[in-house]
Amino acid sequence: MKKRLIIWMAFFIPFLTLSAQKTHNNQVMKAFADSLKELSASYFAYHRLWDDLDVPMPKRGKANPDFYKLFVPPTFYYAPVEQAMSFKWEPSDHLGMRACDSIFQTRKDSLVLFEVPDMEKSAKVDRWVNNILMNLYLEHPELVEGNEMYFADAILLDDVQVINGPRQEEMKNYMQVVNPVEKASAENEFQVFRPNFWKKTAAASMQFSQYSISDNWYQGGESTNALLSELKLTANYDDRQRVQFENSLEIKAGFITTPSDTIHSYKTNADLLRLYSKLGVRAIKNLYYTVDAKLSTQFFPNYTTNTNNLVSAFLSPLQFETSIGMDYKLTKPKYKLSLLGAPFSYTFVYIKDDEIVNPSAFNVVPGHSTANLFGSKITANLDWKIAKNISYLTKFEYFTTYDKVIANWENTFNFQLNRYLSTKLFVHARFDDGVKLTEENDTYFQFKEMLTFGLSYAW
Repeated sequence: MKKRLIIWMAFFIPFLTLSAQKTHNNQVMKAFADSLKELSASYFAYHRLWDDLDVPMPKRGKANPDFYKLFVPPTFYYAPVEQAMSFKWEPSDHLGMRACDSIFQTRKDSLVLFEVPDMEKSAKVDRWVNNILMNLYLEHPELVEGNEMYFADAILLDDVQVINGPRQEEMKNYMQVVNPVEKASAENEFQVFRPNFWKKTAAASMQFSQYSISDNWYQGGESTNALLSELKLTANYDDRQRVQFENSLEIKAGFITTPSDTIHSYKTNADLLRLYSKLGVRAIKNLYYTVDAKLSTQFFPNYTTNTNNLVSAFLSPLQFETSIGMDYKLTKPKYKLSLLGAPFSYTFVYIKDDEIVNPSAFNVVPGHSTANLFGSKITANLDWKIAKNISYLTKFEYFTTYDKVIANWENTFNFQLNRYLSTKLFVHARFDDGVKLTEENDTYFQFKEMLTFGLSYAW
């Protein structure tokens, strides 16, 4: 009978021991989780106090960097394993760690370690943290996300970025009154200066050019040497919050000699008056609700070679464009990008002079003086500073009425030799399938190129 009882006890004792150990581990993990949760709450509560400057900062409870391993994602460090495998052991060290280790128990006197100034405090806390991490590695290895070896690839701060010590300021120099006021009066009141959100620029140039143009260019012209003058004024508003308002005025006037023309002594090879405005209201980070408008015409009449057939003139055509859409803007130190998609776009074309020989070149039906085009438009602008003295400006417009397409792509390369001298290469490609094809003009593609050198100045 006694033998049978001893056998049954030997059989059940291991199960009772495992159950008790499991219950003890659950209690230990709960005590550790509660203490860690309380410490984490105190950390975040301390940082939230910075949001309200009127609340005095507490003397205790500020963040301690010694505990960073407990708050970063679980990582495998070599120190806990090295500490666990070390043969160096003293009873005082064990009792010191046991007194402050929440895995075993938390006593009131465990806080003494953190209140009494101690040069070895960080080392003791590190050993305590290593014990907790070692328990985590053994009990829950699946929670460990990283490895200390990954830190070897981290890039350290250079000497310029590292702040070795705070800069000492002479506060008394800032507290001295430069111009003391003996008696207050209306003249000595504070002056408040409002921020100026407007930025205005201007650029002018007068250059000689070598000019090449296709025979079917929609405004006419002839390849030759020429003199070109340009003026561009901008006034842009940006409150750096929601509203951006861009305005620009462009004027171009170019004249060429016409040796092959026996009727006209000179002709124009560049003639443009363009006024552009764009208003944008921020929707999200780089996206704006946008309304833009553009008005363009030319100054001087232009004729075909050796005839008095008028190709274009002032207000012939006069073109007004407006659209509503979304504008994506990206500004970087080297470039500025704008992508405008306008599902609703309208173009109005007006021809003042009845003597225009080919109004269809401007999408106006012969016998009429106006045209109304409704459709959609895509516009892309890029201002890229390639190098210190080299810049690239491109404008692309694609307008479609879903029956015809008008596309313009203007490219300007500016090589600034010094403050007053520059070389410019201007390339303009155009596609317009609304133009009537003839035997002489059998393609919808048009091309214009100009290379200039001369004076330029910006302010």
